[in-house]
Order: sequence, then C-alpha cells, then structure tokens
Amino acid sequence: MQIAKNGLGTTRPNPSVGAVIVHNNKIIAEGFTSNYGSNHAEVNAITAVLDKSLLKEATIYVTLEPCSHFGKTPPCADLIVKHNFKKVVIGTLDTNSMVAGKGVERLKNAGIEVIVGVLEEECKKHHKRFFTNQNKKRPYTILKWAESQDGFIAPNYKEKQQPVWISNQYSQQIVHKLRSKEHAILVGTNTVIADNPKLNVRSWTGNNPTRVVLDNHLRLPKSLHVFDNSVKTIFITDKNTDANSKQENMVFEKIDFQNNVAKQIISILQKHKIQSLIVEGGAKTLQTFIDENLWDEAMVFVGDVELKEGVKGPEFDVQLAHQQKIKNDTLKVYIND
Repeated sequence: MQIAKNGLGTTRPNPSVGAVIVHNNKIIAEGFTSNYGSNHAEVNAITAVLDKSLLKEATIYVTLEPCSHFGKTPPCADLIVKHNFKKVVIGTLDTNSMVAGKGVERLKNAGIEVIVGVLEEECKKHHKRFFTNQNKKRPYTILKWAESQDGFIAPNYKEKQQPVWISNQYSQQIVHKLRSKEHAILVGTNTVIADNPKLNVRSWTGNNPTRVVLDNHLRLPKSLHVFDNSVKTIFITDKNTDANSKQENMVFEKIDFQNNVAKQIISILQKHKIQSLIVEGGAKTLQTFIDENLWDEAMVFVGDVELKEGVKGPEFDVQLAHQQKIKNDTLKVYIND
C-alpha cells in the first residue's frame, strides 16, 4: 500500500495499485501503477526482476485483484500466469464488472495458489477513489476548510483587507499535497471574488487539479486567476453559455441553483470523468454538499487563532474519525460512512 501511494494523482481513471514480488522470503522487486495508458503495477514489478526464472517459485502481493481484460494494456492476470508464479496474495477484489473475480478465477485455473482479503479494509481505503467511482457512480468527495478556535472560517471584513490565514504553513503544505493527489477542486463564487485563488499545486510536487468554479450569474471578472487557461476549468452557471463553451481550456455547464445543487454538480463531474473532488468552500458551498449528503470525508484544519466574529463554519453531525497536531494547528478528519 505504501508503494501504491506513489501513483496517486497520476493513474486515473485506473486505480493506483502496489505490487511486491517475494522469493525465498526476500523482496526481489516492487512496482506501482504508471501513468494512465502505461504499465500496471504487476507489469512494473515483473519487469524489475532480472532473473525471470525465479518467478515460478515466487509470490506476488498486490493491493487489488489483477485485471483480466484488455484495456489500454493486456491483462495482468495473463502475465502472472505466463510466468507461472507460485502464489498470488490479493488485498481486495476489484468491483469493476470487467474484473470482479475473473482475475482470481484465471489465476486459479492456471494452478496458482491465490489468497484474497489480506488487509482488505486497508486496501479498500487506499482504493477509495476508484471504488467510490465504480460503485456510487460519482467522485470521491473531500470537504476541506480551516476554522478558528471559535468556529469561524473567515472574518466579516474580507473586502479590501489582507488575507487572514487561519492555518499555519505546514497545514497549507498538506493542503497542496492533497491537491496533487485529487482529480478536481471546487470553490464557490464568493471565495473566488474574495481570495482570487490559483487552486494549483505550489508547496508540493504533482499535477494541478481540474478547477471547478461555481459562477451562478457569470459575474466573475475575467482578470481572476481561474481564467488564466493554465489548467482545465469547469465553470458551473445558471446561464446559457453556448457562445462561451468553445473557449480554450474552459468548459461551461448549466445547472439550476434552486434545487439539488450538489447532486447536479456531481452529475456534471461524472460526465467529465472526474474521479475525486476537493470542495474548498466557502461555507455555503460546503454546507450544500453536507445537506445533500454527497461527501465522503471532511478535513478540518483548526488554527490557534480566535476571530470572535465572522463566517461560521459548516454544521454536520458526524463523529470524529481521528485527529493530529500540525505544530499549533489541529487537523480533524471526519468520515461519512
């Protein structure tokens, strides 16, 4: 699973799988999924073995069931059979209907010993983006915000003021790491006007996420960073946008902002094959996803400042999953089971 994390943010729509090959209780190769269209984890691990004759006495460990169908690449199950592995240990089965046990069946029919379900829940958690997309037909959705000790996410006087940083620089770096792993990032109109965010990856190494911007009435000034064409940006509005739809690196989608807003947004993102989403607020946008119960995880960075007044943070009734100290900040994580 640790090896598999190396591929996060680059393999979608494929899952980021990890593979380890062991011979005589010694690791002889490792691999993780390459960029989409390139080698899967099993291929990379097998390729790394210099003496292929060892494989017939080796065990390969994989976080997810090896594929059994032709996609961008040939089936990994066939490659494992070709090299006549002694044993395959699988973290969790693939729920994709094109795999779903067929990979295991292919291996067993070839006389290979197969063990399934080792650290299964942990492997499912690692592959949460892939499984949510496959099973719920929507992106894995993470709500993220920073709030003060007294529960405010912003002061009332943001106009013509310097930005107020609630979280510290280390928390901000974690946010950029998160951006590098997730497919898209969404913000509301007021957040864009107030902060003019770039919504890119700066304090970490990785790909910039697709930007999703709520612009109800198409009132955002074109001078803002979200119009810089640096990355694909999906603008969601209530206006007819035929004339704008052909602009470079920009997509305009229309929804009804009166009812089921989050559901409509998720439907649009599914159309664009977005596998995971960070919702960065503000309060109204975050609360919309909470009220419609279209979220999987909430990351709340609590700084050591007090604002005494301002914009209150979102409200929800979910038990705290875990928390950690980040210098003088506290990161609280909530899981919506």
